[in-house]
Amino acid sequence: MTGAAAMPPQRPSARFMRGHPAHWIAFGFGSGLSPKAPGTVGTLWAWAAFVVADRWLGAGSPWGWALVIAASLPLGWWACTRTAQHLGLADPGAIVWDEVIAFWLILWLVMPAGLVGQAVAFGLFRFFDAAKPGPVGWADRRYKLRPGQAIGWRQGWGILFDDLVAALCTLLVIALWQRLFG
Repeated sequence: MTGAAAMPPQRPSARFMRGHPAHWIAFGFGSGLSPKAPGTVGTLWAWAAFVVADRWLGAGSPWGWALVIAASLPLGWWACTRTAQHLGLADPGAIVWDEVIAFWLILWLVMPAGLVGQAVAFGLFRFFDAAKPGPVGWADRRYKLRPGQAIGWRQGWGILFDDLVAALCTLLVIALWQRLFG
């Protein structure tokens, strides 16, 4: 399957998710199927998964998370592209792997932050991802589907790209805050 024109749009569901390994990943192992605020639920799942996995991946070395995040980018690009193609939608809300990778990146770089610091990072990231101010809005528009164009790798990358820019903006605000008031 190469694009959206091959079938009418599908509806994200648990049954759809079970139909292909890419769907499991793209839907954040089911967190993206939340009927309300799937991006927020996906980010909460990412936070919980990070806290649990950090006991092993973050134990004494930054390389565990670096490898997981580096591997998650091409895996996520593939999963988001395939899932968008199978759904017939260029950037469906149920795809939350972009939030997962971006928030893992944020947490990896701000740790060892306490619960309040992590919550601030969560709030800032959700603001940048949802409101899409400035560079995040530009990144979101940059890879949108053009008329007559099939959903492809460009749109798959676009799903990830705006969240990575939102993560960068979040990290920039945190760094500026620490520089000025820390």
